[in-house]
Amino acid sequence: MDTSMASGNPFFDDLQNKGEAIDHPQNEDIMDCESLNIPSQAAVKPNGTVSSSVQELLECPVCCNSMYPPILQCLNGHTLCSACKPKVDNRCPTCRHELGNIRCLALEKLAASLELPCKYQSFGCNGIYPYYSKPKHEYQCSYRPYGCPYAGSECTVIGDIPHLVAHLKDDHKVDMHNGCTFNHRYVKSNPHEVENATWMLTVFSCFGQYFCLHFEAFHIGLAPVYIAFLRFMGDNNEAKNYSYSLEVGGNGRKLIWQGVPRSIRDSHRKVRDSFDGLIIQRNMALFFSGGDRKELKLRVTGRIWKEQ
Repeated sequence: MDTSMASGNPFFDDLQNKGEAIDHPQNEDIMDCESLNIPSQAAVKPNGTVSSSVQELLECPVCCNSMYPPILQCLNGHTLCSACKPKVDNRCPTCRHELGNIRCLALEKLAASLELPCKYQSFGCNGIYPYYSKPKHEYQCSYRPYGCPYAGSECTVIGDIPHLVAHLKDDHKVDMHNGCTFNHRYVKSNPHEVENATWMLTVFSCFGQYFCLHFEAFHIGLAPVYIAFLRFMGDNNEAKNYSYSLEVGGNGRKLIWQGVPRSIRDSHRKVRDSFDGLIIQRNMALFFSGGDRKELKLRVTGRIWKEQ
């Protein structure tokens, strides 16, 4: 399942077809500041790089992020981004004077003249982008790092795929398997664990790629269910090249699921809550397990293949 990406910021979306254009609001309450002491265009070096002093001018002193219109300033010329104005109670964080609605058009115009490298340059992106187009590119840059796909904790580790594979193996101690077919058994005997089970992630290596198999208990409304699904350790456009099937059964019955693995760009929770996988009602799972229906014993088999 592919998911579309949007910046979530109408300013960036509007700039898609209007690169450097900045429309200044016609509002008598907003003052135009053209007298800010800003380094001249000589600060923008001939090779397209930008001096650190210019980049520091465009950094909000409160959140330390790059500033985008409307960039505000106090009467003494100290700037900050509009998102941080409510956080400082309308007081300049540098001199504590009241901020008002002074908009610094000079700094906005300087920013419009800049071109900067992608912040994921160290991950392999060599693109150079206009200042106001850069955030939109970075939001969907194919070189941006991935988050750890481990579902059992709120892990904050990010990195490229080789780094995450090593992290999963060394830090989360996940099971690592080679091959495109699998046969897993999930067993829980404690009634509480049967109701709230989350099994450890399993990683498969095949076709030179890595795939994550998830299996856990959750609820659809009030109905207790289990879900199994596969995620691809790469981007969505690559994930579309692969398909997988899952099968579970017992007592002469079985359920089969076939789908396309979702990228780990989509969080584990997002995939689970979209029901994009093999869903087994708890009563059915216990029926497959046999016995007195109090102990969970499920065997999930599956395979991964590459589409031609």
